[in-house]
Amino acid sequence: MSLGGHFDFPKKIERIKNLQEITEKPDFWNDHNKSEEVLLELNNLKELVNQVESLNQDIATNKEMIALMVTEPDETILKEIEDNTKTIEKDLSELKLLVLLSGPYDKNNCIVDIHPGAGGTESCDWASMLYRMYLRWCEKKKYKVTLLDYQEGEEAGIKSVSIQVKGLNAYGYLKNEKGVHRLVRLSPFDSNNRRHTSFASVEVTPEIEQDTTIEIDEKDLKIDVYRSTGAGGQGVNTTDSAVRITHIPSKIVVTCQNERSQIQNKEQALKVLKNKLLLKKIEEQEQELKGIKGDQANIEFGSQIRSYVLHPYSMVKDHRTNVETSNVSKVLDGEIDIFIESNLKKGK
Repeated sequence: MSLGGHFDFPKKIERIKNLQEITEKPDFWNDHNKSEEVLLELNNLKELVNQVESLNQDIATNKEMIALMVTEPDETILKEIEDNTKTIEKDLSELKLLVLLSGPYDKNNCIVDIHPGAGGTESCDWASMLYRMYLRWCEKKKYKVTLLDYQEGEEAGIKSVSIQVKGLNAYGYLKNEKGVHRLVRLSPFDSNNRRHTSFASVEVTPEIEQDTTIEIDEKDLKIDVYRSTGAGGQGVNTTDSAVRITHIPSKIVVTCQNERSQIQNKEQALKVLKNKLLLKKIEEQEQELKGIKGDQANIEFGSQIRSYVLHPYSMVKDHRTNVETSNVSKVLDGEIDIFIESNLKKGK
């Protein structure tokens, strides 16, 4: 089987060789973050190459058994051929999906931001449910997640959360999740047990190599320092180290609280800000890349990309593709590939 483009295997094998040479250098672990990125890319490439080589081997084996059936018909061999064919079709379908991940930033890491919308405490709780859903999905994909910012809700849930997702094609997959998500359920916060509708928005930004043309004037920045809240590592919650930066001209706001010091949080926040400003610049210059960020919709009824209904019936429906499932619990536990894949195939 010969595949080009996304499957330029000579280049991928050469890249694996180069990355392995990097890991063998004496100073490899001097920059821990960079080392992790190299290992992540190396493991992802190895997995992809092994997947295709295994598929090639399965196809070759099936061909041999088919040839054997022509001369020596056997029910057992026929059954094995049928089973192998189903497996091959499934594996081939997964590889075909990767061909759709051909956007300029699809292979990159990304930043995912979740914000509650109309619905008060209900929406804050819904935002926390979405946060858990994406964490579970990332865990299944073996992606590395770093918490950048976490703001707890006043009564329950979260006011906002920002995470960095590292892994091959992280943006390519998660870009399909950007938009407004709607939840319908019997409220656990309503003493009368009435049905409530809640909304939360998901924003996904690809990590892009920093552009030297992106310059930020300090006069355009409003920098706030506050005490970190929510889950964090040792030392995170002991000082006023969290940083919020508002870029006044663009009104872009970024926050970071996962690092140990205010200086580190500021550096990380500035990096994310530059990334978002670069993305904004690209969108303004190239209309064909308009979908990278997506149109900003109000977080309210009528603007949702997907509905999650827990009452009066069970259903999750994607309004862009009309794909739906009644197994809401599995979806909320991270089983969202059915929606991601259908949206990719639609060409969104």
